[in-house]
Amino acid sequence: MAEEQREPRDVRDDEADAWDELVDTARRTVSDSLVVGTSGNVSVRVGNTVLVTPSGVPYDRLTPDDVTGVDLDGHQVLGTLVPTSELPMHLAVYRATDARAIVHTHAVHATAVSTLVPELPPIHYMTGALGGPVRVAPYATYGTAELAENMLRALTDRSACLLQNHGTIAYGRSLSQAYDRTAQLEWMSHLWLTARAVPGLTPHLLTEEQVAEAGERLRGYGQRA
Repeated sequence: MAEEQREPRDVRDDEADAWDELVDTARRTVSDSLVVGTSGNVSVRVGNTVLVTPSGVPYDRLTPDDVTGVDLDGHQVLGTLVPTSELPMHLAVYRATDARAIVHTHAVHATAVSTLVPELPPIHYMTGALGGPVRVAPYATYGTAELAENMLRALTDRSACLLQNHGTIAYGRSLSQAYDRTAQLEWMSHLWLTARAVPGLTPHLLTEEQVAEAGERLRGYGQRA
């Protein structure tokens, strides 16, 4: 994507608040062992601006002055730090869905699953919370339009997918929802790998109907607003 030099504008209050939450979420991906070092990235959409973690900067070093934001065409409008190299994936999701936040990780168990099967088998009813069995997007070099295209196909009618030999991506209406979906995906991947490793036994999987029924019930789960 061609870059266009523009003078960064001032950060609005709602963007500053969103940035603080983004940094907290990014740091949580490290503390919960979903990423190592500066791998993975997080973004949140505020209006038509996408705040995103910058490339190669450890999350514990990010400050309120490091706000990094682009418009939906990828032109930088906030800050001077270079945005994540995975920006094409984030923008593709925002353009194609109603996502307000995205979490991308290199979680160990989910990445392992991405090397073994074309989709994560429905080992648990929380599969329904992600729209159905989580597909694996075919491998493509990180940061490319090809990877973004592969990811979008795998995300059809889903809120998360695996990236072959790479990691995970999940989106939601908020950073907390995107993070929770990421954590659930890693947990289910760990569960499936654990179950299939038992010698002489094959894990019981849920049917399409069972997953769909769970998905319907989960839509009404939790406290009413």
